[in-house]
Amino acid sequence: MASEQAELVFCPLGGVGEIGMNFALYGFGPPDRRRWIVVDCGVTFPGADLPGVDLVLPDTRFIEEQLDDLAGIVITHAHEDHYGALLELWPRLKAPVWMTPFAAGLLEAKRVGGIDAPKVPVRTFQAGETFEIGPFSIEAIAVSHSIPEPVSLAITTPAGTIIHTGDWKIDPAPALGPKTDEARFRALGEAGVLALVCDSTNAMREGDSPSEEEVGEGLKEVIGNARGRVAVTTFSSNVGRIRAIAEAARDTDRQVLVLGRSLQRVIDVAMELGYLDGLPPFLAEEDFGYIPRENVVILCTGSQGEPRAALAKLARDEMRNVALTAGDMVIYSSRVIPGNEKAILTTKNLLIERGIAVVEDKDALVHVSGHPRRNELKQMYEWVKPQLLVPVHGEAAHLVAHGSLAAMSGVPEVAQVRNGDMLRLAPGKPEIVDQVPFGRVFKDGKVVGTDEEVGVRERRRLSFAGHVAVNVVLDERYDLAGDPDLVALGVPEVDGAGEPLEDIMLEAAVGAVRSIPRANRRDLDLVGEAVRRAVRAAANDAWGKKPIVTVFVTQ
Repeated sequence: MASEQAELVFCPLGGVGEIGMNFALYGFGPPDRRRWIVVDCGVTFPGADLPGVDLVLPDTRFIEEQLDDLAGIVITHAHEDHYGALLELWPRLKAPVWMTPFAAGLLEAKRVGGIDAPKVPVRTFQAGETFEIGPFSIEAIAVSHSIPEPVSLAITTPAGTIIHTGDWKIDPAPALGPKTDEARFRALGEAGVLALVCDSTNAMREGDSPSEEEVGEGLKEVIGNARGRVAVTTFSSNVGRIRAIAEAARDTDRQVLVLGRSLQRVIDVAMELGYLDGLPPFLAEEDFGYIPRENVVILCTGSQGEPRAALAKLARDEMRNVALTAGDMVIYSSRVIPGNEKAILTTKNLLIERGIAVVEDKDALVHVSGHPRRNELKQMYEWVKPQLLVPVHGEAAHLVAHGSLAAMSGVPEVAQVRNGDMLRLAPGKPEIVDQVPFGRVFKDGKVVGTDEEVGVRERRRLSFAGHVAVNVVLDERYDLAGDPDLVALGVPEVDGAGEPLEDIMLEAAVGAVRSIPRANRRDLDLVGEAVRRAVRAAANDAWGKKPIVTVFVTQ
């Protein structure tokens, strides 16, 4: 394969034009013989429009059709929106996976705790190492973020070098791990960087991010001034924040009690790797009754209002061994993920109604984002000197703001892409050269599939207007053998005039059968369809909505 025939392309299938579900493809080679790598394999979480769905995953059919040319998968860090789809999608992709030890530890803990989860072939690497995957030479570069061992990737091919930042920020005093490696970014910039594919999450926020060290001091001050119990909720994966909370508790003569399986799983892996060395032991739920009120910090899941998480249960006073009462405090050491506002507010209101104080980042410095603000982005442009910026990891507003900032900061070219766009990075001027299939698939229990395959479309309709089942039995003369049986779920009991809705629908079903000439009733499908239409119409007349109606006809 002559290098002058080869093209270097970037093609996101998730995470560009949205926050979450990050899945990026890089391809190198002639258009008909490209080799590919995947960078990150993340999920997003379902909203109310996806009843019953557990996880939302990227649709990977484009690369599934080219598995012989998929050389590997690289994970930048172990946040769910970057690695959370691996166990579900790996059986479809079947490529070796490269990740850091912390990410590998979390993946294994998740696999062991899962049902029928596959054993994924993982090769670990550390920041500073370089490894080869097919035609790609990949160097992992240390960055700061809100999780251990995040890395940016310098992806080098004969067509040039791309820096894929992953999630990052510039933190002068991170809670864990090294600072963002300015020297290495500068060296790569001096050598020549073709494209910077860069995090846009905070591209609309001016200034610089506060440091994790400052957040730790803020937490210590708030906890130190509290008189009752203190509960702190944060993202389970933020080990640096967990450490800061534990240090603040220790320094204010309190012990930390952990509630929530995802938190405990992360703490177990972090302890194995030494990230929580030197701290007092964490306590379990059954220890709660032995700790004086003023000596406890409850570290719990539920920062996004998840109804089954520990904080929501505390807010509803539903936990067997642990409780909060008036005069206690809950600290939200987290940000609101778009779409979760209502659920979070519901939990906060339950707490406030019971006299429990709620403290969030607008009240004190108890949280900072793990993503770069505008000054940090400009600093990265200065270090890397890219010929091209590709904004990723954001909704349209973030991507456009990031592109404008880069253009104003002197980056020669900006390419705006969205999921499904195939961007040719080299040779020649950057250009979108193709549109590939993309979208979403859903994990629903043990099943992964499209909304139709997992039944979400019907489930939405059921949640809107309920379901009515009608059983019609015809005798040997094809007359009704008694009244049909009718069962209605999710349907009002009576109409606006107080008449039972089931009676109205039953009468419609009987009328439909009797309206069909006896000779035509031999066609049971015809009878069933007539009853279905009549019941839906009667419900619509009486109620104003059309339920899903299932009819069984036997003779």
